[in-house]
Amino acid sequence: MNKEKRNIVAKLETESKYLTKILDKQDVVQFKKLIPELQDTWMKKQMFRTETEMRFSVLSDNKYPTKAAKYWQSVREQNTHFENLVHLSFEARKNDVEIEKLQRDIKKEKDPLDKKMKQVELEEKLYHKAQMELVAKHRMREVATWSKLKKEFHDNSFDDKDVNTHQANSYLLRLHEQKKTITPGTSQPEVFNVLGQLESLEKNIQEKKLSLDSKAPKQIKRK
Repeated sequence: MNKEKRNIVAKLETESKYLTKILDKQDVVQFKKLIPELQDTWMKKQMFRTETEMRFSVLSDNKYPTKAAKYWQSVREQNTHFENLVHLSFEARKNDVEIEKLQRDIKKEKDPLDKKMKQVELEEKLYHKAQMELVAKHRMREVATWSKLKKEFHDNSFDDKDVNTHQANSYLLRLHEQKKTITPGTSQPEVFNVLGQLESLEKNIQEKKLSLDSKAPKQIKRK
């Protein structure tokens, strides 16, 4: 996808003549002068998270203390953006069909007011198309960045097929870190939640119902 597909300068210039209905003349003049800057702002505005935010905010060590935990959270995050990207592609295709239908109907429309209304709807759909293309670009950026992070955390020290395998160890470390943050001012429900989960987890580990081994279980060879 090239930048031209997401260029909204022409749309802004077209729309500026209609802004006279809601803006003062002086404001419209200023708006026209700002069009190149607004295009630049529209293109480079932050959408979704940066890699910096992914690393320190989403994958913080206190929440995801192991490489396995970070890897599996990256899987979840990547899948969310992948699914949203696919759904967006359906929306974009529907929007394209609606654009074609409006273009067809405008040619056939006899009533001047109905024709004007359809033209407004068409311009709105065209703007929405550019907007979806921009969202798609950033969705794809997240998908690709999470792929990069997955490769970084994947050191073959844990099971990458079953998310359950690593969780006892990862949650144990996480809950111990949460326990350290408990103070006399911590609410009773929060204390109860952290200590209750930690106690239950340690009990299951002690009774060998859960394992701290995050590696994939060895396959039993059949004779």
